[in-house]
Amino acid sequence: MQLRPDSQGKVRDIYDCGDTLLMVASDRISCFDYILPSEIPYKGEILTRISAFWFNRFKDLMPNHMISIDPKDLPKEFAPYKGYLAGRSMLVKKAKTIPIECIVRGYLTGSGKKTYDRNRTVCGIKLPEGLVEASKLPEPLFTPSTKAAVGDHDENISFERCSQIVGEDVAEQLRGASLKLYKAAAEYALTRGIIIADTKFEFGFIDGKLTLIDECLTPDSSRFWPAKGYQEGHEQPSYDKQYARDWLKNNWDMKGEPPVLPQDVIDGTAKRYREAYELICGEPFAPMKEH
Repeated sequence: MQLRPDSQGKVRDIYDCGDTLLMVASDRISCFDYILPSEIPYKGEILTRISAFWFNRFKDLMPNHMISIDPKDLPKEFAPYKGYLAGRSMLVKKAKTIPIECIVRGYLTGSGKKTYDRNRTVCGIKLPEGLVEASKLPEPLFTPSTKAAVGDHDENISFERCSQIVGEDVAEQLRGASLKLYKAAAEYALTRGIIIADTKFEFGFIDGKLTLIDECLTPDSSRFWPAKGYQEGHEQPSYDKQYARDWLKNNWDMKGEPPVLPQDVIDGTAKRYREAYELICGEPFAPMKEH
């Protein structure tokens, strides 16, 4: 594309279209807060279309910022790039973003497992004895974090700290909306053979109303585990970039620039993203239009 984005994240490029924004999900992949030199084919389109699926499914449960992912609704200056943008771009309403990552954990894994092993807490929340890797938590936990700039690490914070940053009323709204969305999504996903171990939501205000923004319940913002074969006590296979992360852990010392992924790791990661799409959306993945 020749047009320059007005802002750029690890995966998404954002174009300011006046009253709206165009969010374009690239095929870039980030692991351990590094953007890898390798891309995952159709990853951006899969992320955009999964987000659109959830935004549509939950539109009566929670307002969201999506206007359209149909290429015909693109602003006219993007018309020459329709081939690339088809499927991977989302026209959205502008929101006043809230600087908090709203994480909900339904199962014990990742950084939560590490702190649990140390002191039986996850993000400062006390949990019962006897939990192991991949245990289902007694209740889903709202564990917010700060939003870091590209290249920096997000920082887990307490609910009290979240309240100091955004105000007690907004913090309560964030917690209530995040838990409501997670529970509804987890219930649906189980009917499709997926366990949502944890996920991250982002919110903003549009016309004074709390609104779901950014991406929603994708393999980049969530841990999706196959329900079939689930058994607590060990790490679970997943429909996300964990496959690439595992290869990096075994083949890179986390110093300097990350290496190029081997083709079989690229193919294996792409396969997991496609499987996530097909299970969640209930249809085979076919690109909207070839690049």
